[in-house]
Amino acid sequence: MSDPRSSKNSTFRIGIFIVVVVLLVIATLLYNAISGKREYDRENAPASDTPAAVAASTATAASAGRASQ
Repeated sequence: MSDPRSSKNSTFRIGIFIVVVVLLVIATLLYNAISGKREYDRENAPASDTPAAVAASTATAASAGRASQ
């Protein structure tokens, strides 16, 4: 008689392979979505949030106040 443990079950291995591939595809999609969102936010950030813009607007407001005196 043949030992059932010695027979290789190729269906199980293919199932594991498919699950791993699907998980890799999902991980890739999530990574691309998050990196794309960060790039979009970086390119379309309002100028007033950057420290250089805040410093420039403060300096402009201060010089405008001195000029009107």
